[in-house]
Amino acid sequence: MNPKKHHRQVFQRDWKTRILFRIVEFFVGILLFSLFIILAVFIFYAKDLPRPESFVERPFVESTKIYDRSGKTVLYEFYGEEKRKVVSLSQIPDYSKNAVIAAEDVNFYNHFGIDLRGMGRAILADLKLRKPAQGGSTISQQLIRSAFLSREKTLSRKIREIILTLELERRYSKDQILEWYLNQVPFGSNAYGVETASQIYFQKSVSEISMAEAATLAGIIRAPSDLSPYGPHKEDLLNRKNFILDRMAELKFISKEDAEKAKKEEVKFAQLSQPIKAPHFVMYVRNYLIQKYGEDFLRERGLNVYTSLDWSLQEVAEKIVKEGAEKNKAYRAYNAALVAIDPNTGEILAMVGSKDFFGEPSPKGCTPGLNCLFDPQVNVSIQARQPGSSFKPFVYATAFKKGYDDKTIVEDSPACWPQGGGKYWCPRNYDGFFRGPVTLRAGLAQSLNVPSVKVLDSLAGFDDSVKTAQEFGITTLANPSSFGLSIVLGGAEVKLLDMVSAYGVFATGGLKNPPIAILKIVDNQGKTVEENKNTPKRVLSEGIASLITDILSDNDARAPIFGYNSPMYFENIKVAAKTGTTQNYKDGWIIGYTSSIVAGVWAGNNDGTPIIKEPGVVAAGPVWRSFMEKAISRN
Repeated sequence: MNPKKHHRQVFQRDWKTRILFRIVEFFVGILLFSLFIILAVFIFYAKDLPRPESFVERPFVESTKIYDRSGKTVLYEFYGEEKRKVVSLSQIPDYSKNAVIAAEDVNFYNHFGIDLRGMGRAILADLKLRKPAQGGSTISQQLIRSAFLSREKTLSRKIREIILTLELERRYSKDQILEWYLNQVPFGSNAYGVETASQIYFQKSVSEISMAEAATLAGIIRAPSDLSPYGPHKEDLLNRKNFILDRMAELKFISKEDAEKAKKEEVKFAQLSQPIKAPHFVMYVRNYLIQKYGEDFLRERGLNVYTSLDWSLQEVAEKIVKEGAEKNKAYRAYNAALVAIDPNTGEILAMVGSKDFFGEPSPKGCTPGLNCLFDPQVNVSIQARQPGSSFKPFVYATAFKKGYDDKTIVEDSPACWPQGGGKYWCPRNYDGFFRGPVTLRAGLAQSLNVPSVKVLDSLAGFDDSVKTAQEFGITTLANPSSFGLSIVLGGAEVKLLDMVSAYGVFATGGLKNPPIAILKIVDNQGKTVEENKNTPKRVLSEGIASLITDILSDNDARAPIFGYNSPMYFENIKVAAKTGTTQNYKDGWIIGYTSSIVAGVWAGNNDGTPIIKEPGVVAAGPVWRSFMEKAISRN
């Protein structure tokens, strides 16, 4: 072989090898450089990202719910932007999970967090249908985006999303990611998570929804505002529901027969309920909770507040108060309030602070809190008003404590008491007559004013009577000297809630149980945060309490003033009751009780405008009577 030719061939091979090597070296360099750039970008964007473990370390934001005593009726929820109830994956039906996967991420269990093929397929499908039918982001990406990132559409945000998604997928199982997603994703109407969405739209737990309902919820995820069942695009939502059912059948999640059956099912959406039940009571509870725990804590920590309220009794009370107040317009009394308590526990069973919390103030154009006959959102049951003669039992109980009894005689005759500055106070009885000697039983049962002032002045004593009322739970008597002897006729302002609770002392035979609105508070981990239970305190002897009850239920004794068939009389049932009418007829009261319930009613006008000259038994009596009939019949 020619040596020159051999060397030339070797040179050519070496040259080609060197060229090939250089090309490979160039592309390897580019690859390494690209990997370096990608790593640098990853490190740059990852350094300030939240760790995926944050899902475990931070609790989901959950609303605080206020329930009635049964724990079944939600009266109100504290929530900020998010209204949520967290459930485990095991509580969610398979077809509900699969509906979400079919709608949002068909390759969820097969990809590593980023689904390139799925993104391409979604783009083509959207172009073909000329509307967004399938999503490009995976469930993992959506979870990261909603939990940690803003909604800005920038390259920087997308890189961060991808990085954290890959970390999420590396660290956690698919089932864990899906559970987080189903409790995190928004469904519109402030509902976050599939459980809350199910409760709002179908008024049942997600564990109870049908396949068609599950597909409907899954359909909302793509555009919660546009696809709201309460908005103008409800038909689009139902069409998307059918698309998802077909997709589930195509993916073998369900059979075609099941899909067709679910498509034919009528999906009935619950009407958006009034945002608050028993509103005056709820606001009373809410104020307590905010003062003790703070509003932010209540909005985010998922407390379950179980109250004392009996919702079925509350509904009865609200209806009766509203109807009664409407009838009372004939007496120019435009509002009413009611409180009912279990005297044996102090638990508030019903609280109606006005005839209609959601009503319009009247007369039209009045200024709430100033000159409205009816001021809807003012809770009159916790406002200070003069109680009229309903205060008298505390004075008579004080006299009985000092050894007097119901047979003790006082003179029902004209009398005056000096008021200073040469002035005198000369009270009169309701009917304007004087009866001469009367027993304490008659004086209390017939609500005689002059004998009652004499009992306070000569038998019970002013200071001791005030002390009795305070011991019973009347909280508004801080300055007794400002009202003097007129206190026995209702000269001092008191709260309806306090009065009803105080009458509970007579109902229990002398035991005081302060009013309770909250039975128990449980956090989102099931731990009891607060639990309330009264320990009865004896503030009156059983004998005196029984004597007061006997007088206030003595129909014969009160008949000379009230008649034998007044609202206070119940045939064959021992019901004790006392009315009250304030000076100038500004307020009408009645409070009455059995051994198991105490109820009080106020009737009048918010601004103190006098009603037509009718006693409390006329304005407040029928409302109280109707409520007590319902309450007693339940026992």
